[in-house]
Amino acid sequence: MKHKNVGSDFDDFLREEGILAEVEKAAIKEIVASQILQLMTEQKISKIEMSKRMGTSRSALDRLLNPQNTSVSLKTLDKAATSLGKKLVIHIA
Repeated sequence: MKHKNVGSDFDDFLREEGILAEVEKAAIKEIVASQILQLMTEQKISKIEMSKRMGTSRSALDRLLNPQNTSVSLKTLDKAATSLGKKLVIHIA
């Protein structure tokens, strides 16, 4: 019995399933949320303090830090980066 995905990579499989873009978007969001949380921890910044620095609500910050919520704007990401003394950099590959 020959398997159609033998020899292909995982991206090919996700593409065939029609979910590659969705999986990539979720992975990127998880990485960004993790980086923001790590910087907050390193700088000993609480969620309350971070939301004050960003000029947003605590629930908006929770949405930003939630890896499953992929509907975060560039403006919000930029506010988070600036609040942590960092610069948001985006690359198209």
